[in-house]
Amino acid sequence: MYFCDMSKRDADILFFVAFCLESYKNKHGMTGEDVSALFDRNGIKKYLSDNYDILHTQSMPWILEEIEEKLSL
Repeated sequence: MYFCDMSKRDADILFFVAFCLESYKNKHGMTGEDVSALFDRNGIKKYLSDNYDILHTQSMPWILEEIEEKLSL
């Protein structure tokens, strides 16, 4: 699927997940590739996508805490 073929909602979710990945990467001094693999292994991308409606209304510090909590389970 090409980006231009996505619905606005799908594009919004994609940008949100990418923003979360970049924010986590910057906070922890990791590479994007390493964070992407970490998120994939632990279902974080799916969690962020599935819960977009609630999560995107929260602050980034709160979202990062939520991600870190999910990773520690």
